[in-house]
Amino acid sequence: MLIVASGTGISGCSCGGASCPISCTSEVCACSCVFCIRSNGDGLGSAESLWLKKDPTLEEIEDEINKFDFSPYSEVVFCGYGEPTQALDNLIASAKYLKEKYGLKIRLNSNGLSDLINGKETAKMLSGVVDSISISLNAPNAKRYQEVSRSRFGEDAFPALLKFAEDCKKYIPKIKFTVVDVISKEEIAECQKIADNMGIPLRVREWIK
Repeated sequence: MLIVASGTGISGCSCGGASCPISCTSEVCACSCVFCIRSNGDGLGSAESLWLKKDPTLEEIEDEINKFDFSPYSEVVFCGYGEPTQALDNLIASAKYLKEKYGLKIRLNSNGLSDLINGKETAKMLSGVVDSISISLNAPNAKRYQEVSRSRFGEDAFPALLKFAEDCKKYIPKIKFTVVDVISKEEIAECQKIADNMGIPLRVREWIK
């Protein structure tokens, strides 16, 4: 199930599974990844557009959450057309609301640049709120990360991502890295070494064009 904020409303499109992805906090992202679906179209599945007319307020998010039937789902995934931690306060507040009202597990899909985005250490703020996090590693070093992710933070992004991931291990029960197979097999192997050294599982995602 996919829930997408559109203007001040949230619309849903079914894609099955026990997890319910939700994109309702921000469409802003500090990266412009070469594989991102934002570059290839406006929508996904039966949702014609994933672009927001404006960033919704917390009250608008909670109002739309209240209209949705979460009964088939055990988990909500914060993801979307932007980086959820760009609207960190709304992310945390709406995640708490979902946990308290519906007893749902919360997963966060992130580019891992929350500390740079928010100008402070943020992993601890997710403690007790986020149950699992998936961080886009994307490359084995700062130079290649910048080539693939095209972050507005330049080569400062990669070490900040690794620090954020290390911090998340202290506060979030489950953590994993992901890479997309737009990089070489050799680079994926290097990413695996980084993940192994940090004690974090790595998932290789197929690039869906």
